[in-house]
Amino acid sequence: MSRKHSALVYLITGGCGFLGQHLLRVLLEKEDRLAEVRLFDKHVDATWCEQGTDRVKVVIIQGDITNYPSLLEVSRGVDVVIHAASLVDVWHRVPESVINAVNVQGTENMINACVENGIQYMVYTSSMEVVGPNVKGDHFIRGDEDTPYNVEHTMPYPKSKAKAERIVLEANGIKIKGGACLYTCSLRPTGIYGEYHQLMKDFYQNGVKTGGWLIQASLADTEHGRVYAGNVAWMHLLAARALGESPQTVGGQAYFCYDESPYKGYEDFNMQFLSHFNFRSIHMPLVVLWFFAYVNDFLHWILKPVFNYTPLLNRYTLAVVSTSFTVSSDKALRHFKYRPLYNWDQCRERTQKWVDTFPLETKKDS
Repeated sequence: MSRKHSALVYLITGGCGFLGQHLLRVLLEKEDRLAEVRLFDKHVDATWCEQGTDRVKVVIIQGDITNYPSLLEVSRGVDVVIHAASLVDVWHRVPESVINAVNVQGTENMINACVENGIQYMVYTSSMEVVGPNVKGDHFIRGDEDTPYNVEHTMPYPKSKAKAERIVLEANGIKIKGGACLYTCSLRPTGIYGEYHQLMKDFYQNGVKTGGWLIQASLADTEHGRVYAGNVAWMHLLAARALGESPQTVGGQAYFCYDESPYKGYEDFNMQFLSHFNFRSIHMPLVVLWFFAYVNDFLHWILKPVFNYTPLLNRYTLAVVSTSFTVSSDKALRHFKYRPLYNWDQCRERTQKWVDTFPLETKKDS
């Protein structure tokens, strides 16, 4: 990777979030030329500074990507940006204007900061949801970046991620301060899992609240691609290196991100880590689930003036869990030799070790 100096400074937006934790770990372990990692986040944990070493400085900066001056300041002297900050909401809990401010305007701010500060390399954390699943239930089986698919977004979140990704890829090759070019690429992870994943913990807590009963929304033959957060972080590092080494190949490209995790429905995948808890699945006919999803969407609409009714089940979330969506990472393998850093046994062991810290009183043997 061509640099003005060999010691690299990375900026990770959303650096104190779930993926940010894994990005920091992989960078510290695998990037030999690393000098400094700046973690920029609205919600910070100052203890992360303790992860710095004699060789690498870890700096925590609290801020908001919607505030351009603060983003401009924190990115001065940076070599590589990993733009992972994002607001995820598929339950109507957050106003669309706020989602767009963070996911779209925040991305535009980051690109403008790269231009002003002469930063040449930016990797964007996108999502498989920029493609699908769509609400029509069209399956996407072992697809790649060129597979035809009826992309149809109804929720503000996937709309905003798709727009932000377009902005990032269109920015590839633009001139930056100093006369060089900005090179960008986008990674589209499938459903990320791993230690410290809040949605996994929410799944567990829902089981506790219902006395161990969980509704099975996925059909028996539904397949989803899930990817371990450590492998997502590893692909970010490889993509960042490749932007410097082969910008004409990688710049302006989007890549699906998957590993060796087994294809399963969302509930089945999560349950394999929670098998030692006293949880039982309730299998409901899909037509019944769709009925309740439509009712929930109607209640959300009619109650919106007085109360923000936001249940987990709506037409969008049901479409996601009941539609098969699996991808291939062959393009990333061809372009920058991506292979998972952690195999399935390691991913499972690391995630299970964290899940085993959940309260013991809900286990079968308690």
